[in-house]
Amino acid sequence: MRTLWSLCCAASLCLAASQDAYAQREALSTSIHGREADSWKIATRIWQLAEPGYQEVESSKLLADWLEAAGFKVERGVAEIPTAFTATYGTEAPVIAILGEYDALPGLSQDAVPYRQLRDGVTCGHACGHHLFGTASASAAMAIAEQIKAGTIKGTVRFYGCPAEEGGSGKVFMSQAGLFKDCAAVLHWHPSSENSAGDRSALARMAVKFRFHGKSTHAAGSPEKGRSAVDALELTAHASELLREHTPDFTRIHHVITSGGKAPNVVPEFAEIYYYVRHPDGDVVQDVYRRLLLCAQGAALATETKLDIKFEGGTREILPNNALAQIALKNLRELNDLSYTPAEAEFALKIQETCDEKPSLDTIKTVVDRSGQTGKGSTDVGDISWLVPTTGFSTSCWAPGTPGHSWQVIAGSGTTIGKKGMQLAARVLAVTAWDLYTNPALLREAQAEHERRLGQRKYQSLMQPGQKAPLDYRKNPD
Repeated sequence: MRTLWSLCCAASLCLAASQDAYAQREALSTSIHGREADSWKIATRIWQLAEPGYQEVESSKLLADWLEAAGFKVERGVAEIPTAFTATYGTEAPVIAILGEYDALPGLSQDAVPYRQLRDGVTCGHACGHHLFGTASASAAMAIAEQIKAGTIKGTVRFYGCPAEEGGSGKVFMSQAGLFKDCAAVLHWHPSSENSAGDRSALARMAVKFRFHGKSTHAAGSPEKGRSAVDALELTAHASELLREHTPDFTRIHHVITSGGKAPNVVPEFAEIYYYVRHPDGDVVQDVYRRLLLCAQGAALATETKLDIKFEGGTREILPNNALAQIALKNLRELNDLSYTPAEAEFALKIQETCDEKPSLDTIKTVVDRSGQTGKGSTDVGDISWLVPTTGFSTSCWAPGTPGHSWQVIAGSGTTIGKKGMQLAARVLAVTAWDLYTNPALLREAQAEHERRLGQRKYQSLMQPGQKAPLDYRKNPD
């Protein structure tokens, strides 16, 4: 009888603890829902500003001021980057980091309408949804801070304001500045056309601008006196095309010509070509980059022009962490409540008319497990993941089937479709962080996995020695 009584008491205590845990998780969602209007106001303003990498002066200030008003200790201009900041609440271990981004892409102006329409006076656009990214992450950090203040969580939450993810590698410089050295885990998310999670990796990347300087002259009157910078550029481009055949599988080499002369009757004295090199293995990227340099150097030699090399940075592949990924995946599945109103469905269908892929709109109600996959993009989150156990996920913030970095993304993420995905992300971030604070065994498991995946390897940046953040790489986004 006594044993039965003990079992009943234990069951009652477990039930009470479970109900208490559920209530605390619900409190996080309630907190995030309560600031929905403010969150959307800030996200919309960042969407309107559309500031490119390292130029996000107003966007970063909006988020930093918002967090500071919520009681966070804000440190601005970290890592010698004016638009980078950290916002910390709490003083105890563990420190859980939540990443936020807010840079826009150049050459992609668009209104929040389901057809191509540029915005007056705006040349950039949030074609990757970073206005939602930073805002949701900040809201999640605030929800956690409230629980720390109430005493239901012991630990510290730190929001990282990360500029210039789109090619500027802001997080790499923040990592090198030691800003993540006391973190136990790092959480992030990204807007998408689907809901997904899992221990997914990404491609490592190196970026470079080759600038050729020649000698101008009359192209018809005295061509022999000229040395064409464009000739050097074209030779480089041709050589890199031939190089593709002789690179390891899954290599990506892509470029744009950022300057190619002004008039046909003037031998161009300046030309510039901008390259990205990608691969799932950062060591392979380094070797392909070495060979790409030979293409440019050979072109300069052949055309008797001068070559200047402007290295724009490099990011490592993501080191996955399944222990953390499974927590985020579980929470995303449990919390996903996305649905479209009739007006939103109509908007999404009109967007899909302009896209090649047209999945059912009902796919926003599902969650895709991306475990074990390697994404085709790159992110500077990769460098952080080599230092601290890290995981991320995506939520549907624009019409299913919408390709990334497109005007359709800007249109969809500027509407309530984007707002719903942003709010879901904030809740998943907060609840996942809560799981880590309240179950130390999860953090220990994540750390052990991180050490196993590293093995004998050590983190090695793909940056050049002593390189500083390229603060002017988007200075003239036109």
